[in-house]
Amino acid sequence: MVRDKSFHGPALFSYGFRPFFLAATLFGLGVIPLWWLVWEGHVTLASTLHPTDWHIHEMIYGYAAAVVAGFLFTAVPNWTGRLPTRGWPLAALLALWVAGRLVVAGFAGPGPLVTALVDQAFLLAVAAMIAREVVAGRNWRNLKVLVPVSLLWLANLAYHAEAALTGTAWHGHRAGIALLVFLILLIGGRIVPSFTRNWLVQRGNTALPVPFNRFDGAALALGALALASWVAAPASRTTAILCAIAALLHLLRLARWRPQATWRSPLLLMLHLAYLFVPLGLAATSAAALGLATEATATHLLGIGAIGGMTVAVMMRATMGHTGRPLIAGPALAAAFALTLLAGFSRIAAGWLQGGPALSALLWTAAFTLLAIRLAPMLARPKTTRRQASAT
Repeated sequence: MVRDKSFHGPALFSYGFRPFFLAATLFGLGVIPLWWLVWEGHVTLASTLHPTDWHIHEMIYGYAAAVVAGFLFTAVPNWTGRLPTRGWPLAALLALWVAGRLVVAGFAGPGPLVTALVDQAFLLAVAAMIAREVVAGRNWRNLKVLVPVSLLWLANLAYHAEAALTGTAWHGHRAGIALLVFLILLIGGRIVPSFTRNWLVQRGNTALPVPFNRFDGAALALGALALASWVAAPASRTTAILCAIAALLHLLRLARWRPQATWRSPLLLMLHLAYLFVPLGLAATSAAALGLATEATATHLLGIGAIGGMTVAVMMRATMGHTGRPLIAGPALAAAFALTLLAGFSRIAAGWLQGGPALSALLWTAAFTLLAIRLAPMLARPKTTRRQASAT
């Protein structure tokens, strides 16, 4: 991590992960209970989006986008060797994110055009600031991260346009989820085997994750192709075939990272389990294309399992690591991750489990309550001087 002792502002704005991980955690805690009240008819939002579209949009472009921003504004300084974005620029970015959440929910009653213009500003600013840092640092190999982030910005604009023109945003739902899943394939494919390798080396293991090679490149390419086909034609035979192949490739890719060796390290195991939901979700997407499963099953495996699980695991690890805490999950954070996955399973079971959606909302809220209790103080307070424990 690049260090700069000259910063004397609030700890919350001293590094990119702090405000956005805190915002994502608190938003994740509050938005699902609000969605449940909307779903049950107890609350009515003035949003220009249909209630279901609002819910899905806010999980993608509200919650997940904040986690992506927090991760990238922390990772990019390490990649480029430049000082991190901090202070008032970081506060301004957070204000843009908050403004997006307010206008999309219908506060101040803006129309569809104003809502879209305000909401898109956050991801556009994130992409622009990352581009500036990567180019200034001449770190060209990481310029590729800009592609999915920029596409996520365009997908957000398309989401609003589709909803305004057709009354719903079915393609937008899939596009947002697909781009976040691809970010997991791209960035998760770097950090999961890297963290695993470091941990195993520290313990004297000689059987290590397989380094990135042509197999990983092929898996990424097939994954991108399968996700694009799902966005364009979710019920086609082509989508079924591509998603089945991609599921197999990414299951094999995960197996090459030695997940079975991480059971003694909950924080590492969480990353592997979250990545496992990518091939599970792709397999369910293939089955849904053939009429053998519902699309809701596939989207919740990818949305809650892969995206929810990976974002929760990354926020835990990055927060503890970058604030000087020992990389030990402990019972509360381990329970938070488990409850997140259980929320996904209970939502998938909603078709045959009475009260499944309500149980899913309750489990998710419980998970984020634990997450907020444990992470919020770390994110808001200065870095501890206590020596960090060995990486786990």
